Amino acid sequence: MAKEKKTTQFTKKKYYTDEYLGTGVQWGSFIISGGFLLLFVILAFFIPDNMSSWVNNSFDFSAKYFGLYWQLLVFATFIVGLILMFSRYGRVKLGLVDSPLYSNFRWVAMILTTLLAAGGVFWAAGEPMAHFLNTPPLFADGELTEWDKAIIGLSQSFLHWGFNAWAILGTTATIVLMYAHYHKGMPLKPRTILYPIFGDKLFKRNHVVGILADVTSAVAVAAGTVGAIGFLGLQASYAAEQIFGLPNTLATQITFIVILIAIATVSAITGVDKGIQILSRFNVGFAVLLMIVILIIGPTMFIFDAFVSAEAFQISNYLMMSLTRGDPAWLAGWTVFFWGWFIGYAPMMAIFITRISRGRTIRELILAVGILAPIVSNIWFTVLGGTGIFFETKNPGIISEPLNNSGQEAAVMAILEQMPFTSILAFSFLIITIIFVATTTDSMAYASAVSVTGNDNPKTSVRVFWALIFGATAVALLAMGQSNVGMFQNFIVASAVPVSFLMLPPVWDSVKIAKELAVEQGIKGKKEYSFEEDDNYPHV
Repeated sequence: MAKEKKTTQFTKKKYYTDEYLGTGVQWGSFIISGGFLLLFVILAFFIPDNMSSWVNNSFDFSAKYFGLYWQLLVFATFIVGLILMFSRYGRVKLGLVDSPLYSNFRWVAMILTTLLAAGGVFWAAGEPMAHFLNTPPLFADGELTEWDKAIIGLSQSFLHWGFNAWAILGTTATIVLMYAHYHKGMPLKPRTILYPIFGDKLFKRNHVVGILADVTSAVAVAAGTVGAIGFLGLQASYAAEQIFGLPNTLATQITFIVILIAIATVSAITGVDKGIQILSRFNVGFAVLLMIVILIIGPTMFIFDAFVSAEAFQISNYLMMSLTRGDPAWLAGWTVFFWGWFIGYAPMMAIFITRISRGRTIRELILAVGILAPIVSNIWFTVLGGTGIFFETKNPGIISEPLNNSGQEAAVMAILEQMPFTSILAFSFLIITIIFVATTTDSMAYASAVSVTGNDNPKTSVRVFWALIFGATAVALLAMGQSNVGMFQNFIVASAVPVSFLMLPPVWDSVKIAKELAVEQGIKGKKEYSFEEDDNYPHV
Protein backbone atom coordinates (compact mmCIF):
# COMPACT_ATOMS: atom_id res chain seq x y z
CA MET A 1 0.00 0.00 0.00
CA ALA A 2 2.91 2.36 0.66
CA LYS A 3 3.95 2.07 -2.97
CA GLU A 4 0.45 2.96 -4.14
CA LYS A 5 0.43 6.02 -1.91
CA LYS A 6 3.67 7.27 -3.47
CA THR A 7 2.39 6.76 -7.01
CA THR A 8 -0.86 8.56 -6.30
CA GLN A 9 0.83 11.60 -4.80
CA PHE A 10 3.35 11.76 -7.66
CA THR A 11 0.77 11.60 -10.44
CA LYS A 12 -1.45 14.14 -8.71
CA LYS A 13 1.40 16.66 -8.75
CA LYS A 14 2.60 15.81 -12.26
CA TYR A 15 -0.69 16.45 -14.05
CA TYR A 16 -0.71 20.09 -12.96
CA THR A 17 2.75 21.11 -14.21
CA ASP A 18 3.49 23.18 -17.31
CA GLU A 19 4.57 20.09 -19.26
CA TYR A 20 1.13 18.63 -18.75
CA LEU A 21 -2.19 20.49 -18.63
CA GLY A 22 -1.52 22.95 -15.82
CA THR A 23 -4.32 24.56 -13.85
CA GLY A 24 -5.56 27.31 -16.17
CA VAL A 25 -7.57 27.36 -19.37
CA GLN A 26 -6.26 24.91 -21.97
CA TRP A 27 -6.41 27.36 -24.84
CA GLY A 28 -5.96 24.78 -27.57
CA SER A 29 -9.14 22.87 -26.67
CA PHE A 30 -10.98 26.08 -25.80
CA ILE A 31 -10.18 27.88 -29.05
CA ILE A 32 -10.86 24.87 -31.29
CA SER A 33 -14.23 23.96 -29.71
CA GLY A 34 -15.43 27.50 -29.12
CA GLY A 35 -14.09 28.61 -32.50
CA PHE A 36 -15.90 25.79 -34.29
CA LEU A 37 -19.21 26.84 -32.80
CA LEU A 38 -18.59 30.52 -33.56
CA LEU A 39 -17.71 29.62 -37.15
CA PHE A 40 -20.86 27.51 -37.38
CA VAL A 41 -22.98 30.45 -36.20
CA ILE A 42 -21.36 32.83 -38.70
CA LEU A 43 -21.70 30.46 -41.66
CA ALA A 44 -25.30 29.68 -40.70
CA PHE A 45 -26.20 33.33 -41.10
CA PHE A 46 -24.31 33.90 -44.35
CA ILE A 47 -24.81 30.59 -46.19
CA PRO A 48 -27.81 28.95 -44.46
CA ASP A 49 -28.72 26.67 -47.37
CA ASN A 50 -25.23 25.19 -47.60
CA MET A 51 -25.02 24.67 -43.85
CA SER A 52 -28.49 23.12 -43.75
CA SER A 53 -27.48 20.66 -46.47
CA TRP A 54 -24.28 19.79 -44.60
CA VAL A 55 -26.14 19.15 -41.34
CA ASN A 56 -28.76 16.97 -43.05
CA ASN A 57 -26.19 14.90 -44.93
CA SER A 58 -24.18 14.41 -41.75
CA PHE A 59 -27.29 13.15 -39.99
CA ASP A 60 -28.05 10.61 -42.74
CA PHE A 61 -24.49 9.29 -42.62
CA SER A 62 -24.45 9.05 -38.81
CA ALA A 63 -27.80 7.29 -38.54
CA LYS A 64 -26.95 4.77 -41.28
CA TYR A 65 -23.49 3.74 -40.15
CA PHE A 66 -23.55 4.28 -36.38
CA GLY A 67 -27.14 3.52 -35.37
CA LEU A 68 -26.54 -0.14 -34.54
CA TYR A 69 -23.36 0.64 -32.62
CA TRP A 70 -25.19 3.24 -30.52
CA GLN A 71 -27.99 0.81 -29.72
CA LEU A 72 -25.47 -1.80 -28.54
CA LEU A 73 -23.47 0.80 -26.60
CA VAL A 74 -26.32 2.17 -24.50
CA PHE A 75 -27.69 -1.32 -23.92
CA ALA A 76 -24.32 -2.67 -22.73
CA THR A 77 -23.78 0.36 -20.48
CA PHE A 78 -27.06 -0.23 -18.65
CA ILE A 79 -26.46 -3.96 -18.24
CA VAL A 80 -22.97 -3.40 -16.80
CA GLY A 81 -24.39 -0.78 -14.46
CA LEU A 82 -26.99 -3.26 -13.20
CA ILE A 83 -24.33 -5.91 -12.61
CA LEU A 84 -22.21 -3.48 -10.58
CA MET A 85 -25.21 -2.28 -8.58
CA PHE A 86 -26.36 -5.76 -7.54
CA SER A 87 -22.88 -7.17 -6.95
CA ARG A 88 -20.72 -6.66 -3.86
CA TYR A 89 -18.88 -3.96 -5.78
CA GLY A 90 -21.93 -1.77 -5.32
CA ARG A 91 -20.66 -1.00 -1.80
CA VAL A 92 -17.52 0.66 -3.15
CA LYS A 93 -17.39 4.32 -2.13
CA LEU A 94 -16.18 6.95 -4.59
CA GLY A 95 -14.54 10.28 -3.93
CA LEU A 96 -12.31 9.81 -0.87
CA VAL A 97 -14.88 11.08 1.64
CA ASP A 98 -17.19 9.17 3.94
CA SER A 99 -20.17 11.53 3.70
CA PRO A 100 -21.83 12.85 0.51
CA LEU A 101 -21.59 16.54 -0.28
CA TYR A 102 -25.34 16.96 -0.82
CA SER A 103 -28.50 15.54 0.71
CA ASN A 104 -30.31 12.85 -1.25
CA PHE A 105 -33.04 15.22 -2.44
CA ARG A 106 -30.66 17.95 -3.58
CA TRP A 107 -28.43 15.41 -5.29
CA VAL A 108 -31.23 13.66 -7.18
CA ALA A 109 -32.88 17.00 -8.03
CA MET A 110 -29.72 18.25 -9.75
CA ILE A 111 -29.40 14.98 -11.67
CA LEU A 112 -33.03 14.95 -12.77
CA THR A 113 -33.25 18.50 -14.04
CA THR A 114 -30.19 18.15 -16.25
CA LEU A 115 -31.68 15.64 -18.72
CA LEU A 116 -35.39 15.82 -17.97
CA ALA A 117 -35.23 19.50 -18.89
CA ALA A 118 -34.57 18.59 -22.50
CA GLY A 119 -37.72 16.49 -22.80
CA GLY A 120 -39.67 17.36 -19.69
CA VAL A 121 -42.38 19.22 -21.52
CA PHE A 122 -41.54 19.30 -25.22
CA TRP A 123 -41.24 15.55 -25.79
CA ALA A 124 -43.26 14.29 -22.81
CA ALA A 125 -46.48 15.62 -24.27
CA GLY A 126 -45.87 14.91 -27.96
CA GLU A 127 -43.88 11.70 -28.23
CA PRO A 128 -46.36 9.30 -26.56
CA MET A 129 -49.11 10.77 -28.74
CA ALA A 130 -46.98 10.37 -31.88
CA HIS A 131 -46.42 6.67 -31.11
CA PHE A 132 -50.10 6.24 -30.22
CA LEU A 133 -51.15 7.61 -33.60
CA ASN A 134 -48.45 5.73 -35.54
CA THR A 135 -47.58 2.50 -33.79
CA PRO A 136 -43.82 1.74 -33.86
CA PRO A 137 -43.00 -0.81 -36.60
CA LEU A 138 -41.97 -3.48 -34.07
CA PHE A 139 -45.57 -3.73 -32.80
CA ALA A 140 -47.55 -2.53 -35.82
CA ASP A 141 -48.70 -5.95 -37.04
CA GLY A 142 -52.00 -7.43 -35.89
CA GLU A 143 -55.20 -6.04 -34.46
CA LEU A 144 -54.59 -3.45 -31.75
CA THR A 145 -57.14 -1.83 -29.48
CA GLU A 146 -56.84 1.83 -28.45
CA TRP A 147 -55.59 0.65 -25.06
CA ASP A 148 -52.91 -1.47 -26.76
CA LYS A 149 -51.80 1.53 -28.82
CA ALA A 150 -51.71 3.73 -25.73
CA ILE A 151 -49.52 1.29 -23.81
CA ILE A 152 -47.19 0.75 -26.77
CA GLY A 153 -46.91 4.51 -27.32
CA LEU A 154 -46.02 5.17 -23.69
CA SER A 155 -43.60 2.24 -23.42
CA GLN A 156 -41.72 3.36 -26.54
CA SER A 157 -41.31 6.79 -24.95
CA PHE A 158 -40.21 5.10 -21.72
CA LEU A 159 -37.43 3.33 -23.63
CA HIS A 160 -36.20 6.58 -25.18
CA TRP A 161 -36.17 8.45 -21.86
CA GLY A 162 -35.57 5.53 -19.53
CA PHE A 163 -32.95 3.07 -18.38
CA ASN A 164 -30.65 3.05 -21.42
CA ALA A 165 -30.73 6.82 -21.81
CA TRP A 166 -29.83 7.59 -18.22
CA ALA A 167 -27.24 4.80 -18.04
CA ILE A 168 -25.11 6.26 -20.84
CA LEU A 169 -25.32 9.69 -19.21
CA GLY A 170 -23.96 9.06 -15.78
CA THR A 171 -23.07 5.52 -14.69
CA THR A 172 -19.96 3.75 -16.01
CA ALA A 173 -18.21 6.91 -17.27
CA THR A 174 -18.87 8.63 -13.95
CA ILE A 175 -17.22 5.76 -12.08
CA VAL A 176 -14.11 6.14 -14.24
CA LEU A 177 -14.03 9.92 -13.81
CA MET A 178 -14.58 9.84 -10.04
CA TYR A 179 -11.78 7.33 -9.59
CA ALA A 180 -9.40 9.19 -11.90
CA HIS A 181 -10.10 12.64 -10.47
CA TYR A 182 -10.59 12.09 -6.74
CA HIS A 183 -8.51 8.96 -6.20
CA LYS A 184 -5.70 9.61 -8.69
CA GLY A 185 -5.66 13.41 -8.90
CA MET A 186 -6.22 13.61 -12.67
CA PRO A 187 -7.93 16.63 -14.26
CA LEU A 188 -11.71 16.49 -14.59
CA LYS A 189 -11.89 16.44 -18.38
CA PRO A 190 -13.46 14.24 -21.10
CA ARG A 191 -10.03 12.88 -22.04
CA THR A 192 -9.71 11.45 -18.53
CA ILE A 193 -12.28 8.80 -19.49
CA LEU A 194 -9.56 7.27 -21.69
CA TYR A 195 -6.72 7.29 -19.16
CA PRO A 196 -6.82 3.47 -18.55
CA ILE A 197 -5.93 3.04 -22.23
CA PHE A 198 -3.39 5.83 -22.86
CA GLY A 199 -1.96 6.41 -19.40
CA ASP A 200 -0.17 9.56 -18.23
CA LYS A 201 0.81 10.77 -21.68
CA LEU A 202 -2.86 11.51 -22.38
CA PHE A 203 -2.56 14.61 -20.18
CA LYS A 204 0.31 16.23 -22.02
CA ARG A 205 -0.67 19.53 -23.58
CA ASN A 206 -0.27 18.47 -27.20
CA HIS A 207 -1.63 14.93 -27.01
CA VAL A 208 -3.81 14.62 -30.13
CA VAL A 209 -6.26 12.04 -28.74
CA GLY A 210 -6.68 14.09 -25.57
CA ILE A 211 -7.41 17.27 -27.50
CA LEU A 212 -9.86 15.47 -29.81
CA ALA A 213 -11.70 13.96 -26.83
CA ASP A 214 -12.08 17.36 -25.17
CA VAL A 215 -13.03 19.24 -28.33
CA THR A 216 -15.55 16.74 -29.71
CA SER A 217 -17.20 16.43 -26.29
CA ALA A 218 -17.54 20.20 -26.04
CA VAL A 219 -19.08 20.44 -29.52
CA ALA A 220 -21.42 17.48 -28.91
CA VAL A 221 -22.75 18.80 -25.61
CA ALA A 222 -23.19 22.19 -27.25
CA ALA A 223 -25.32 20.51 -29.92
CA GLY A 224 -27.40 18.69 -27.30
CA THR A 225 -27.87 21.80 -25.18
CA VAL A 226 -28.61 23.91 -28.24
CA GLY A 227 -31.29 21.37 -29.15
CA ALA A 228 -32.93 21.76 -25.76
CA ILE A 229 -32.75 25.56 -26.05
CA GLY A 230 -34.20 25.47 -29.54
CA PHE A 231 -37.05 23.18 -28.49
CA LEU A 232 -37.79 25.62 -25.69
CA GLY A 233 -37.87 28.54 -28.11
CA LEU A 234 -40.37 26.73 -30.32
CA GLN A 235 -42.59 25.62 -27.46
CA ALA A 236 -42.50 28.86 -25.48
CA SER A 237 -43.32 30.91 -28.56
CA TYR A 238 -46.27 28.67 -29.41
CA ALA A 239 -47.52 28.82 -25.81
CA ALA A 240 -47.18 32.61 -25.71
CA GLU A 241 -49.31 32.84 -28.84
CA GLN A 242 -52.03 30.71 -27.30
CA ILE A 243 -51.94 32.40 -23.87
CA PHE A 244 -51.13 36.04 -24.63
CA GLY A 245 -51.83 36.34 -28.36
CA LEU A 246 -48.19 37.09 -29.22
CA PRO A 247 -47.19 36.23 -32.80
CA ASN A 248 -45.43 32.88 -33.11
CA THR A 249 -42.48 34.20 -35.13
CA LEU A 250 -38.73 33.80 -35.21
CA ALA A 251 -38.42 37.05 -33.26
CA THR A 252 -40.60 35.70 -30.44
CA GLN A 253 -38.64 32.45 -30.35
CA ILE A 254 -35.36 34.36 -30.11
CA THR A 255 -36.79 36.53 -27.33
CA PHE A 256 -37.50 33.49 -25.19
CA ILE A 257 -34.01 32.14 -25.88
CA VAL A 258 -32.53 35.44 -24.72
CA ILE A 259 -34.56 35.24 -21.49
CA LEU A 260 -33.39 31.68 -20.96
CA ILE A 261 -29.73 32.52 -21.50
CA ALA A 262 -30.03 35.47 -19.14
CA ILE A 263 -31.30 33.15 -16.38
CA ALA A 264 -28.58 30.60 -17.11
CA THR A 265 -25.92 33.34 -17.04
CA VAL A 266 -27.06 34.61 -13.65
CA SER A 267 -27.05 31.03 -12.38
CA ALA A 268 -23.53 30.52 -13.77
CA ILE A 269 -22.29 33.60 -11.94
CA THR A 270 -23.66 32.35 -8.60
CA GLY A 271 -21.97 28.94 -8.91
CA VAL A 272 -22.97 25.26 -8.65
CA ASP A 273 -23.66 25.32 -4.91
CA LYS A 274 -26.14 28.16 -5.30
CA GLY A 275 -27.36 28.69 -8.86
CA ILE A 276 -27.85 25.15 -10.19
CA GLN A 277 -28.85 23.76 -6.80
CA ILE A 278 -31.50 26.43 -6.16
CA LEU A 279 -32.96 26.21 -9.67
CA SER A 280 -33.07 22.40 -9.61
CA ARG A 281 -34.74 22.23 -6.18
CA PHE A 282 -37.36 24.78 -7.22
CA ASN A 283 -38.05 23.04 -10.51
CA VAL A 284 -38.39 19.54 -9.05
CA GLY A 285 -40.75 20.84 -6.39
CA PHE A 286 -42.79 22.80 -8.94
CA ALA A 287 -42.90 19.83 -11.34
CA VAL A 288 -44.15 17.53 -8.56
CA LEU A 289 -46.84 20.06 -7.71
CA LEU A 290 -47.98 20.26 -11.34
CA MET A 291 -48.05 16.46 -11.59
CA ILE A 292 -50.25 16.25 -8.50
CA VAL A 293 -52.60 18.91 -9.88
CA ILE A 294 -52.97 17.06 -13.21
CA LEU A 295 -53.51 13.77 -11.40
CA ILE A 296 -56.31 15.33 -9.38
CA ILE A 297 -58.13 17.23 -12.12
CA GLY A 298 -57.17 14.91 -14.98
CA PRO A 299 -57.83 11.23 -15.79
CA THR A 300 -56.38 9.92 -12.51
CA MET A 301 -57.04 6.21 -12.81
CA PHE A 302 -56.15 6.13 -16.50
CA ILE A 303 -52.73 7.62 -15.66
CA PHE A 304 -52.09 5.09 -12.89
CA ASP A 305 -53.23 2.13 -14.99
CA ALA A 306 -51.29 3.31 -18.05
CA PHE A 307 -48.05 3.83 -16.14
CA VAL A 308 -48.07 0.37 -14.55
CA SER A 309 -49.08 -1.35 -17.78
CA ALA A 310 -46.61 0.54 -19.97
CA GLU A 311 -43.74 -0.02 -17.54
CA ALA A 312 -44.52 -3.74 -17.47
CA PHE A 313 -44.76 -3.81 -21.27
CA GLN A 314 -41.42 -2.05 -21.63
CA ILE A 315 -39.68 -4.41 -19.22
CA SER A 316 -41.11 -7.52 -20.85
CA ASN A 317 -40.10 -6.30 -24.33
CA TYR A 318 -36.96 -4.46 -23.26
CA LEU A 319 -34.46 -6.58 -25.18
CA MET A 320 -36.30 -6.44 -28.49
CA MET A 321 -37.12 -2.72 -28.19
CA SER A 322 -33.51 -1.90 -27.38
CA LEU A 323 -31.96 -3.85 -30.26
CA THR A 324 -34.56 -3.90 -33.04
CA ARG A 325 -33.25 -3.01 -36.51
CA GLY A 326 -36.39 -3.61 -38.56
CA ASP A 327 -37.10 -0.13 -39.94
CA PRO A 328 -34.00 2.05 -40.50
CA ALA A 329 -35.97 5.18 -41.40
CA TRP A 330 -38.12 5.00 -38.27
CA LEU A 331 -35.09 4.24 -36.10
CA ALA A 332 -33.21 7.23 -37.50
CA GLY A 333 -36.06 9.58 -36.67
CA TRP A 334 -36.62 8.27 -33.16
CA THR A 335 -34.35 5.81 -31.34
CA VAL A 336 -31.08 6.64 -33.10
CA PHE A 337 -31.79 10.36 -32.73
CA PHE A 338 -32.28 10.03 -28.97
CA TRP A 339 -29.26 7.79 -28.51
CA GLY A 340 -27.12 10.24 -30.46
CA TRP A 341 -28.44 13.09 -28.33
CA PHE A 342 -27.71 11.38 -25.03
CA ILE A 343 -24.33 10.02 -26.12
CA GLY A 344 -23.32 13.54 -27.08
CA TYR A 345 -24.35 14.74 -23.63
CA ALA A 346 -22.63 11.86 -21.84
CA PRO A 347 -19.03 13.07 -21.21
CA MET A 348 -20.12 16.46 -19.86
CA MET A 349 -23.01 14.96 -17.93
CA ALA A 350 -20.57 12.49 -16.36
CA ILE A 351 -18.33 15.40 -15.40
CA PHE A 352 -21.24 17.21 -13.79
CA ILE A 353 -22.44 14.12 -11.90
CA THR A 354 -18.85 13.47 -10.78
CA ARG A 355 -18.76 16.97 -9.32
CA ILE A 356 -21.94 16.50 -7.26
CA SER A 357 -21.61 12.79 -6.32
CA ARG A 358 -18.49 12.70 -4.19
CA GLY A 359 -18.96 10.34 -1.24
CA ARG A 360 -21.57 8.17 -2.94
CA THR A 361 -21.26 4.42 -3.41
CA ILE A 362 -21.43 2.77 -6.81
CA ARG A 363 -24.80 1.31 -5.79
CA GLU A 364 -26.18 4.73 -4.88
CA LEU A 365 -24.89 6.18 -8.15
CA ILE A 366 -26.41 3.47 -10.37
CA LEU A 367 -29.65 3.44 -8.37
CA ALA A 368 -30.13 7.21 -8.61
CA VAL A 369 -29.00 7.72 -12.21
CA GLY A 370 -29.86 4.40 -13.84
CA ILE A 371 -33.06 3.41 -12.00
CA LEU A 372 -34.71 6.23 -10.03
CA ALA A 373 -34.23 8.99 -12.63
CA PRO A 374 -35.69 6.84 -15.47
CA ILE A 375 -38.73 5.90 -13.38
CA VAL A 376 -39.39 9.54 -12.50
CA SER A 377 -39.02 10.43 -16.19
CA ASN A 378 -41.51 7.70 -17.11
CA ILE A 379 -44.00 8.98 -14.55
CA TRP A 380 -43.69 12.50 -15.94
CA PHE A 381 -44.23 11.23 -19.49
CA THR A 382 -47.31 9.29 -18.38
CA VAL A 383 -48.85 12.28 -16.61
CA LEU A 384 -48.45 14.53 -19.66
CA GLY A 385 -48.45 12.14 -22.61
CA GLY A 386 -50.91 9.71 -21.03
CA THR A 387 -53.37 12.52 -20.33
CA GLY A 388 -53.12 13.57 -23.96
CA ILE A 389 -53.80 10.02 -25.15
CA PHE A 390 -56.83 9.81 -22.84
CA PHE A 391 -58.38 12.96 -24.31
CA GLU A 392 -57.59 11.80 -27.83
CA THR A 393 -59.42 8.50 -27.29
CA LYS A 394 -62.48 10.36 -25.99
CA ASN A 395 -62.47 12.95 -28.77
CA PRO A 396 -60.35 11.89 -31.77
CA GLY A 397 -58.46 14.80 -33.30
CA ILE A 398 -58.55 17.04 -30.24
CA ILE A 399 -54.81 16.50 -29.61
CA SER A 400 -53.62 14.90 -32.85
CA GLU A 401 -54.74 17.74 -35.14
CA PRO A 402 -52.71 20.47 -33.39
CA LEU A 403 -49.80 18.02 -33.16
CA ASN A 404 -49.91 17.19 -36.87
CA ASN A 405 -50.54 20.76 -37.99
CA SER A 406 -48.09 22.65 -35.74
CA GLY A 407 -45.60 20.03 -34.52
CA GLN A 408 -44.46 18.73 -31.15
CA GLU A 409 -44.59 22.20 -29.57
CA ALA A 410 -48.39 22.25 -29.90
CA ALA A 411 -49.02 19.09 -27.87
CA VAL A 412 -48.83 20.60 -24.38
CA MET A 413 -51.26 23.42 -25.10
CA ALA A 414 -53.69 21.04 -26.79
CA ILE A 415 -53.68 18.85 -23.66
CA LEU A 416 -54.03 21.71 -21.19
CA GLU A 417 -56.92 23.20 -23.15
CA GLN A 418 -58.97 20.11 -22.25
CA MET A 419 -58.54 20.73 -18.52
CA PRO A 420 -59.80 23.29 -16.00
CA PHE A 421 -57.61 26.33 -15.22
CA THR A 422 -56.04 26.18 -18.68
CA SER A 423 -54.37 29.60 -18.54
CA ILE A 424 -52.87 29.01 -15.09
CA LEU A 425 -51.56 25.57 -16.03
CA ALA A 426 -50.21 26.79 -19.36
CA PHE A 427 -48.36 29.69 -17.77
CA SER A 428 -46.97 27.34 -15.10
CA PHE A 429 -45.67 24.96 -17.73
CA LEU A 430 -44.11 27.86 -19.60
CA ILE A 431 -42.23 28.92 -16.46
CA ILE A 432 -41.13 25.41 -15.56
CA THR A 433 -39.88 24.75 -19.09
CA ILE A 434 -37.77 27.91 -19.12
CA ILE A 435 -36.21 27.11 -15.74
CA PHE A 436 -35.72 23.44 -16.63
CA VAL A 437 -33.75 24.34 -19.74
CA ALA A 438 -31.89 27.15 -17.94
CA THR A 439 -30.69 24.56 -15.42
CA THR A 440 -29.50 22.28 -18.21
CA THR A 441 -27.78 25.16 -19.99
CA ASP A 442 -25.98 26.24 -16.82
CA SER A 443 -25.02 22.65 -15.91
CA MET A 444 -23.56 21.98 -19.33
CA ALA A 445 -21.86 25.39 -19.44
CA TYR A 446 -20.24 24.44 -16.14
CA ALA A 447 -19.16 21.03 -17.45
CA SER A 448 -17.81 22.58 -20.66
CA ALA A 449 -15.84 25.12 -18.63
CA VAL A 450 -14.43 22.32 -16.49
CA SER A 451 -13.45 20.38 -19.61
CA VAL A 452 -11.28 23.20 -20.94
CA THR A 453 -9.67 23.93 -17.56
CA GLY A 454 -9.62 20.63 -15.67
CA ASN A 455 -10.64 22.65 -12.62
CA ASP A 456 -13.68 21.84 -10.45
CA ASN A 457 -14.29 25.56 -10.02
CA PRO A 458 -13.64 27.17 -13.42
CA LYS A 459 -13.69 30.91 -13.93
CA THR A 460 -17.13 32.48 -14.15
CA SER A 461 -16.20 34.15 -17.44
CA VAL A 462 -15.55 30.76 -19.07
CA ARG A 463 -18.92 29.40 -17.89
CA VAL A 464 -20.70 32.52 -19.15
CA PHE A 465 -18.99 32.19 -22.54
CA TRP A 466 -20.37 28.68 -23.00
CA ALA A 467 -23.88 29.73 -21.97
CA LEU A 468 -23.79 32.58 -24.50
CA ILE A 469 -22.42 30.44 -27.33
CA PHE A 470 -25.15 27.84 -26.68
CA GLY A 471 -27.80 30.53 -27.10
CA ALA A 472 -26.18 31.98 -30.22
CA THR A 473 -25.99 28.57 -31.89
CA ALA A 474 -29.65 27.86 -31.09
CA VAL A 475 -30.64 31.14 -32.73
CA ALA A 476 -28.55 30.26 -35.79
CA LEU A 477 -30.24 26.87 -36.14
CA LEU A 478 -33.68 28.42 -35.78
CA ALA A 479 -32.84 30.87 -38.54
CA MET A 480 -31.52 28.05 -40.76
CA GLY A 481 -34.41 25.69 -40.24
CA GLN A 482 -37.29 28.09 -40.18
CA SER A 483 -38.37 26.72 -36.81
CA ASN A 484 -37.95 23.15 -37.98
CA VAL A 485 -37.43 20.63 -35.17
CA GLY A 486 -35.66 18.36 -37.65
CA MET A 487 -32.77 20.83 -37.99
CA PHE A 488 -32.03 20.52 -34.27
CA GLN A 489 -32.32 16.75 -34.41
CA ASN A 490 -29.91 16.47 -37.31
CA PHE A 491 -27.32 18.76 -35.74
CA ILE A 492 -27.46 16.79 -32.48
CA VAL A 493 -26.99 13.37 -34.08
CA ALA A 494 -24.15 14.41 -36.40
CA SER A 495 -22.08 15.72 -33.49
CA ALA A 496 -22.34 12.50 -31.46
CA VAL A 497 -20.28 10.20 -33.72
CA PRO A 498 -16.78 10.87 -32.30
CA VAL A 499 -18.04 11.03 -28.72
CA SER A 500 -19.56 7.56 -29.01
CA PHE A 501 -16.04 6.07 -29.23
CA LEU A 502 -15.12 7.88 -26.03
CA MET A 503 -18.02 6.22 -24.17
CA LEU A 504 -17.11 2.63 -25.05
CA PRO A 505 -14.04 1.96 -22.80
CA PRO A 506 -15.92 2.77 -19.55
CA VAL A 507 -18.14 -0.26 -20.17
CA TRP A 508 -15.25 -2.51 -19.06
CA ASP A 509 -12.98 -0.02 -17.30
CA SER A 510 -15.68 0.73 -14.72
CA VAL A 511 -15.69 -2.96 -13.74
CA LYS A 512 -11.89 -3.04 -13.39
CA ILE A 513 -11.95 0.08 -11.22
CA ALA A 514 -14.76 -1.28 -9.04
CA LYS A 515 -12.76 -4.47 -8.44
CA GLU A 516 -9.59 -2.53 -7.58
CA LEU A 517 -11.38 -0.23 -5.14
CA ALA A 518 -13.26 -3.15 -3.59
CA VAL A 519 -9.93 -4.75 -2.66
CA GLU A 520 -8.50 -1.48 -1.34
CA GLN A 521 -11.61 -0.76 0.74
CA GLY A 522 -11.88 -4.25 2.20
CA ILE A 523 -15.26 -4.97 0.63
CA LYS A 524 -14.62 -8.72 0.59
CA GLY A 525 -13.87 -8.77 4.32
CA LYS A 526 -16.84 -6.54 5.16
CA LYS A 527 -14.74 -4.57 7.62
CA GLU A 528 -15.57 -1.04 8.65
CA TYR A 529 -13.73 1.42 6.46
CA SER A 530 -13.01 5.14 6.74
CA PHE A 531 -11.11 7.29 4.28
CA GLU A 532 -10.27 9.74 7.05
CA GLU A 533 -8.38 7.01 8.92
CA ASP A 534 -6.56 5.62 5.88
CA ASP A 535 -3.18 7.26 5.27
CA ASN A 536 -2.90 5.51 1.91
CA TYR A 537 -5.45 7.92 0.42
CA PRO A 538 -4.23 11.49 -0.10
CA HIS A 539 -7.18 13.90 -0.13
CA VAL A 540 -7.61 15.73 -3.43
